[in-house]
Amino acid sequence: MSIRARSWHHSNTFAHEAFPADRLAAEREATVSICLPARDEARTIGTILERLVPLRECGAVDQIVVVDHSRDGTARIARELGVEVHDQEELLPEFGPVLGKGDAMWRSLRVLTGEVVCFLDADSEHFGAHFACGLLGPLLCGRGISFVKGFYRRPFRVGEMTLPDGGGRVTELTARPLLNLFYPELAAVQQPLAGEIAARRDLLERLPFATGYGVDIALLLDAYREVGLDAIAQVDLDVRQNAHQTL
Repeated sequence: MSIRARSWHHSNTFAHEAFPADRLAAEREATVSICLPARDEARTIGTILERLVPLRECGAVDQIVVVDHSRDGTARIARELGVEVHDQEELLPEFGPVLGKGDAMWRSLRVLTGEVVCFLDADSEHFGAHFACGLLGPLLCGRGISFVKGFYRRPFRVGEMTLPDGGGRVTELTARPLLNLFYPELAAVQQPLAGEIAARRDLLERLPFATGYGVDIALLLDAYREVGLDAIAQVDLDVRQNAHQTL
């Protein structure tokens, strides 16, 4: 790892504990939207939103939105919890069918009102409000940060057994080695494929959104080109558990 990357890791890596909800509510000067792109996430969406809604009630955020493309009741669950829901296909329909996650995120900017936007995955298990608070903290409580990535330990589930580490194989086998080679200043970004990000709206409106799941690393690379390394931060969100694909 280069000296530049090590220096960035030291100065621009934070812990979610530094940004409790009451601190965000007291210090923030910007409006905040949280967005969850969802596709058939009825198993997890309710628990996630139950953790997020109190953030709106305590004044830490202004808006929580689910942009949905589901057949399993995800939208119904979200509405019952008092969360704003938009059908992905009804956002900017003049651009044709929605082409996956990245396209849904881009179209969601049409209905998100916040000056700061936080995107969260809708399939996280054991989710806590600290995911949102941690990502928003460097943007709302500091200066000079425009784009924030989350990182976490990834347990690996094998049948009925869960190992403490071993998840995130695509990250460790593919994404990080490629960053080390082609973008050495980003070598200290621990989860370049993480779907948990927050950014200033004015930056997001200047960035292209790759369609599909390539959006997560593409936004990191394009934010780096647009605002530079010093305007990017990462936050330790502790642990994230989700379903794994076969090798």
